[in-house]
Amino acid sequence: MMTTLSESLIAKRNKLLDKFSGYGSCAVAFSGGVDSAVAAKAAELALGDSAVVVTGKSDALAEGELEQARELAELIGVRHVVVETNELADANYVLNGPDRCYHCKSNLYDKLREVAADLGVTVLVNGANVDDLSDYRPGMFAAAENGVVSPLAECGFTKVEVRELAAQWNLPVAQKPATPCLSSRIAYGQEVSTDRLLMIDRAERFLRGLGFGELRVRYHGDDLARIEVCTAEIDQLCESEIRKSILEEFGRLGFKYVTLDLAGFRSGNFQQLVPVEELKRYVRGSEASVS
Repeated sequence: MMTTLSESLIAKRNKLLDKFSGYGSCAVAFSGGVDSAVAAKAAELALGDSAVVVTGKSDALAEGELEQARELAELIGVRHVVVETNELADANYVLNGPDRCYHCKSNLYDKLREVAADLGVTVLVNGANVDDLSDYRPGMFAAAENGVVSPLAECGFTKVEVRELAAQWNLPVAQKPATPCLSSRIAYGQEVSTDRLLMIDRAERFLRGLGFGELRVRYHGDDLARIEVCTAEIDQLCESEIRKSILEEFGRLGFKYVTLDLAGFRSGNFQQLVPVEELKRYVRGSEASVS
């Protein structure tokens, strides 16, 4: 059922389409989440064949996400390019400091610029919205350095409004939870590796198979897993048979210790442990204020 937009959101939608039309052509960094999906749909509506979306494929991408991105791009009707990114070849990324996302996005945007140059595309686009600007987002520094624009943010879209527009455009990801890369589950200072990413991905898929919703499996030193599920599901996870099955499966995957976070699921958990001023000093050009 199509969602009815408010007058203010209709005005933002029209401004967004006008902005994309003004680009002439563009390449959108496309994860398949709701933000990049709305950016991709706007690009397709405004530019048609002059728009392309680009998805980075790496070990940090959860299983199934690439296929979902392909299907979504086909549904939108926009050209889709998949590029191999190789963050694990970057020592700064592997070290996993609070600037890890900066190095990840720098790698992705390098690939995006290459694709754009090959296709003759003029403008590089991401799906950042205004809510992202009030948080520590080292990837935004990488965007600025690479000339990547954020039309959703520039047109004043909040995350809630992005979801409303996605629903109005009948995009199936309108209510899709945030799905950050698997590396975000690894505690700062613990090196990122293919084996650790695979452990996390398989552990999270196992929990989803048991019926749990929004969740994270956080990796800490000594192969310790810290499980976050919604607080309403904590009692269910602690049921004897479920708890035993988790211990067995996580042990098989390579975790030596398995813990449950009684505070429940919290997005950006590791980032919240480091003061913003300390986070900012890790990123080149971070003298710019972070609200």
